[in-house]
Amino acid sequence: MEEPLKKLATQTVIYGGTTMVQRFLSYVLVPFHTYIFGNPEYYGIYNEFYAYSALLLVVLSYGMETTFFRFSELENDRKKVFRTALTALFCTSSLFVVLGLIFSGQIASLIDYAQHPEYVRWFVLMLGLDAMTYVPYAKLRSENRPYLFAFLKICNVALNVGLNVFFLWICPKMLENNILPDLISHIYKPEIGIGYAFISNLIASCVQFIMLFFTHLKFIKLSIDWQLLKRMLKYALPLMILGLAGIANESIDRIMLKFLAGDISHTAMYYVGVYSACVKIAILMRLFQEAFRFAAEPFFFSLYQKHNDKEKYAQVMTYFVIVCGFIFLFVMMYIDGFQYFTGKEYREGMAVVPIMLLAYLILGINFNLSIWYKLTGKTQYGAYITVCGTVLTIGLNFLLIPTIGFMGAAWTHLITYFAMMLASYFLGQKVYPVPYNVKKILLYISVALALFSISYFLIPFQYFGEHQLVIKLIINTLILFSYVAFVYFKEFKCIRRMKKASQN
Repeated sequence: MEEPLKKLATQTVIYGGTTMVQRFLSYVLVPFHTYIFGNPEYYGIYNEFYAYSALLLVVLSYGMETTFFRFSELENDRKKVFRTALTALFCTSSLFVVLGLIFSGQIASLIDYAQHPEYVRWFVLMLGLDAMTYVPYAKLRSENRPYLFAFLKICNVALNVGLNVFFLWICPKMLENNILPDLISHIYKPEIGIGYAFISNLIASCVQFIMLFFTHLKFIKLSIDWQLLKRMLKYALPLMILGLAGIANESIDRIMLKFLAGDISHTAMYYVGVYSACVKIAILMRLFQEAFRFAAEPFFFSLYQKHNDKEKYAQVMTYFVIVCGFIFLFVMMYIDGFQYFTGKEYREGMAVVPIMLLAYLILGINFNLSIWYKLTGKTQYGAYITVCGTVLTIGLNFLLIPTIGFMGAAWTHLITYFAMMLASYFLGQKVYPVPYNVKKILLYISVALALFSISYFLIPFQYFGEHQLVIKLIINTLILFSYVAFVYFKEFKCIRRMKKASQN
């Protein structure tokens, strides 16, 4: 494999392994919470708060992660870039924490949690700490230190999961069986309930912040180069708008479901819980894409500065789509097993899974397409596209959720991401044209959809009676292998050429 692509593949494997472990540990909480909480309403509360958190983290980090990558390549003094970015985040995050703690009661009332202002206080502290870790983590990535990055990330998630299990399962069981009741009663208060999920995350964020502080101790010096900061903010703020609109596209449906869903049989928070749990079954697509993003972003910037080889960007896109097509088929061919990822009460929302997998596939294509405005510094165009996507998201959710419930939220994701993809592609080809192999990309997506349709709409598995599950497993496995065989056949010459290049 040619050297730049070989480096990207290696980095993707390292970050991918990290992200797989990290997200696996994190997503263990999905079945854990859905089985522990039972009633989807409680899980709805959990996901509503994390939807708010996702939006606020984008504001608090205001594009400094990507900005750090760009200015580390442009500036000779990398320490100055790091310290300026870190100090800016420290000041803004500290201000956010102070104001959030002062007005926690008013904020809780505003979002209909007047009885639980402590939820707001815990999240304010957690978000402030997490925002200050963005630049140190970016520094580790830019210095090609994936193993330390991996260790810190995995420790954070493992601690969060462990504390969730301790507070929400072990402590109640110990009280129930009268094991160390005096000690446990000082640690665990049953009335806090779901709040322990938030406390666990806060403790994990505190530990992560301390560990990152010590790994960067010799570099940490709070100082700002105001001229540099002005230039960095000019680049970063459009990215913040882009990121905020992007997270809104992804998370605002949970918030809107609270106000637009609900009927005589269930509350709106019930549907928020069902929808949120089933969306997370699309975990594998998100795992791969996040791993790819961690490796690809610094790779794209480095390649632009040294080679500006647009053919490489096009190759990366094709291989990315191939892998996403495989993940889509893998999840859908074995969906009968994946459904047990959530509690029984949540499985009425399984119909959103194929829609969300496709939506995330298109979102990943959007990330690849976004290089044109990130590399050329025209980030305002990315902001325009994403803001328009947010307007479309809000409009479609208002239109579809009251009509078809949480299915409307899923279809909104797919339609919005598709519209943004088209806008980004056509604008990008005018400003920074990359020779993407559109025909091949469409071919692979079409083949994946066709194979999915054969399994789900053309084969009458119900007629196999008691052997239905076994027959379905065998046929779907053959369908999955047929996709792999088709890709190999189409890419055989390219694979052989890359092997020869790597041997030379």
